[in-house]
Amino acid sequence: MHFEPWNQSALSSAPEGIWLHVSVWEQKVRVLSGKEPVWEAPVSTALLGCGEEPESHRTPRGWHFVCEKIGEGSALGTEFRARRPTGFLWTPDTPFCEQSLILTRILWLAGMEPHNLTTRARFVYFHGTNHEYSIGKPMSKGCICLRNEEMVELFEHVSIGTRVLIEEGGNRL
Repeated sequence: MHFEPWNQSALSSAPEGIWLHVSVWEQKVRVLSGKEPVWEAPVSTALLGCGEEPESHRTPRGWHFVCEKIGEGSALGTEFRARRPTGFLWTPDTPFCEQSLILTRILWLAGMEPHNLTTRARFVYFHGTNHEYSIGKPMSKGCICLRNEEMVELFEHVSIGTRVLIEEGGNRL
């Protein structure tokens, strides 16, 4: 598998085993095993940028972990509200909805550092979206959105407790 060069500053503190790196600057998530990238996909982070303040609608920075996995076995495009399926199934043919829906799978994040301990209470997730055309540019209200098929792939790579590093800046090597 070929990967584009990326900011490898995170590798100096890479945990053992599988972990995730989110580059807000590149709008990408990478799955790594130790220091080796094994999978990547484009994402959409917050339209308003990064920040940890409650109700800021910003993507929180720093180290987090996956505290819950929700939606295993659900159909592609299943809508969730309050982390429960609504019964609605989105497809690319569904009429346009301006609201960004939480679809397919949820990986709920919890902060691990003093500045981001509000992440879980802010309901910051990785999730699929009905705005797949916006993936690759900031558009969310703080979550990390993926195309629905890629959300299923990401979900399969992680377990509860998987570490996640969200970094705002960076330079390609």
